Amino acid sequence: MTRQQILDLYFMEARFKLIELAAFIDRVERSEGDEDFRMKAFRQALAELSKGNKEKAKQVLLSFSDPTTEPIAKAPGKGAVGAFKKVDG
Repeated sequence: MTRQQILDLYFMEARFKLIELAAFIDRVERSEGDEDFRMKAFRQALAELSKGNKEKAKQVLLSFSDPTTEPIAKAPGKGAVGAFKKVDG
């Protein structure tokens, strides 16, 4: 497809998603308490979108991914949380 065809087909959906992300950030910033590791990863992922890198999707995914290579003895929880949390110790 041409760039124009991609814009014609996907722009409104991407626009909607961007507005949803802005609303999510607004809700987080208006709420009380400290942001946790997930918002740090989220903000890092958003920063990747502004870079000139041609592999934005890969870099966004890596922003949320566990960078370690050694297995851990025991999982810290029972469910996925969507972002890597560095375990101290």
